[in-house]
Amino acid sequence: MKRVSRPRSLRLARLALLAVAIVVPATAFADFRLCNRTGSRVGVAVGYKDADGWTTEGWWNVAANNCETLMRGPLVARFYYLYAIDYDQGGEWAGKAFMCSRDKEFTIRGIGDCLARGYNRTGYFEVDTGEQKNWTVQLTEQGQSAPASPPTSQTKSGTPSK
Repeated sequence: MKRVSRPRSLRLARLALLAVAIVVPATAFADFRLCNRTGSRVGVAVGYKDADGWTTEGWWNVAANNCETLMRGPLVARFYYLYAIDYDQGGEWAGKAFMCSRDKEFTIRGIGDCLARGYNRTGYFEVDTGEQKNWTVQLTEQGQSAPASPPTSQTKSGTPSK
């Protein structure tokens, strides 16, 4: 069998292309992410205002010491609002920005009259992204508070504690 040799210029071009593929970093994606830096599984809901008005969405289940992309693509707002529940220890991460939520998966348009529309009225905490195109929130046990008792839509979260 006769060996066919490739022209040297073709081999050099392939090596150069391989070198460029290794050296050039991958294109960065613009996303809104949450990293769960706790030892528990958490459920996360997010609220935001876009050109069509307010929307809340949930639930993302994020494993302990894991990250999850909540929204893909460039951020549409400067401020996002989060609410999270600790499935294993019973705590929550909440705030004073009241928006709608449900116990099951949801996408809800509008933040007013939650109870009258059959939703829960939930306190979300504010995240200021500074108008960046991507952002990652680090959820830690230090920002967690004890669960509200009894769980009603009118209760406020307590002072964050360990």
